[in-house]
Amino acid sequence: MSLALYRRYRPETFAEVIGQEHVTDPLQQALRNNRVNHAYLFSGPRGCGKTTSARILARCLNCEQGPTPTPCGVCQSCTDLARGGPGSIDVIEIDAASHGGVDDARELRERAFFAPVHSRYKIFILDEAHMVTSAGFNALLKVVEEPPEHLKFIFATTEPEKVIGTIRSRTHHYPFRLVPPGTLRDYLAEVCGRESIQVEESVFPLVVRAGAGSVRDSMSVMDQLLAGADERGVTYAMATALLGYTDATLLDEVVDAFAAHDGATVFRAVDRVVEGGHDPRRFAADLLERLRDLVILAAVPDALEKGLIDAPADRVEVMARQAQSFGPAELSRAADIVNTGLTEMRGNAAPRLQLELICARVMLPGAYDDAVSLQARLDKLERRAAVGGVALPAAGGAAQVVQAPAVPAATVQAPAVQAPAVQAPAAPVQQMHSAPAPSAAPAAAPPSRP
Repeated sequence: MSLALYRRYRPETFAEVIGQEHVTDPLQQALRNNRVNHAYLFSGPRGCGKTTSARILARCLNCEQGPTPTPCGVCQSCTDLARGGPGSIDVIEIDAASHGGVDDARELRERAFFAPVHSRYKIFILDEAHMVTSAGFNALLKVVEEPPEHLKFIFATTEPEKVIGTIRSRTHHYPFRLVPPGTLRDYLAEVCGRESIQVEESVFPLVVRAGAGSVRDSMSVMDQLLAGADERGVTYAMATALLGYTDATLLDEVVDAFAAHDGATVFRAVDRVVEGGHDPRRFAADLLERLRDLVILAAVPDALEKGLIDAPADRVEVMARQAQSFGPAELSRAADIVNTGLTEMRGNAAPRLQLELICARVMLPGAYDDAVSLQARLDKLERRAAVGGVALPAAGGAAQVVQAPAVPAATVQAPAVQAPAVQAPAAPVQQMHSAPAPSAAPAAAPPSRP
């Protein structure tokens, strides 16, 4: 019986931990400088490497050549703590979910003062430390604050705020983060290469999305896909059917129908989703993810090169054409409607009806008088004007001149238009009455007398 994939490929050194360089680099430098603290707190989401890093730190501390950032891998401590090793008697890993009471803390405190058997340090790793009760933390407080020289504590938790402040203040806190999608995708591709199983490129984005940034969850999903692979390997159709995601061709059909305002195609697609046994909520979430990609592509045409979209190149070309068939306001409005509808679908007794209403709202911007709907209608009119050759004002208010299609001169006859005669403006009435009448001839001078 083979081990799970995430156990077979669990890192043994800090260099093998992916996506946590902000934690592993300072820890390695502290080991080089021999400035290791007596207590550490590793926090972060599940499956991102907290417990694994605690084991690696214990391995680095108890290596015969250590403390060192790179364990030798051949001494007794390194082999005991290696992947698949029997474990070390001087490194005690405790599940605080079931050993978090005050009695368990007192027992741990009594064991802490005994010297290690054959290692440099005795190290306690408390996993799920937020499950320790307040009384249990208070029982540990003194030994955590002033431990013996041979004692180290490493707390690992997903909820650091539940660890009491007096314990947190005596530890060095290192927050772990979710692994970026690009890093996780490359790691999964490397693991599949080691397993010598063919996996289609379009499968990795689905696995990364299902894992939600958690290495362990992503490895579990990939392990399930690899277990069901046949001679063709892991195909996209197999992954979408097993993980429950919507097929990309169905999303293409719905998005193209939105752009063409083809209600018959949209509602037929919704019927296929429901009749096929798929969850309408999952379809709405996948549709929202597609609209998000289209919004990004409309704003950043080279989004694939910049790492803003995780999809194969051929899929990006299809989505780029879809983004061009919408206006920016139309895409933004459609994404807002689907996002709001997805929130309303949670706990809804009629998810199909809710999904159909979402699609109807997307295709009817004229039924709403808000600013976003008006802008979406204006985008549609501008695109129609560009096709028909009519000049319309742009969204910002400036005139947008559209070149009309050329028409052969022989087919156009200009009608003869007679230019109107230009008339001089009439003089004001007051001026006409006040001006003196001109005389016909000058008056004759009187004759001169001798």
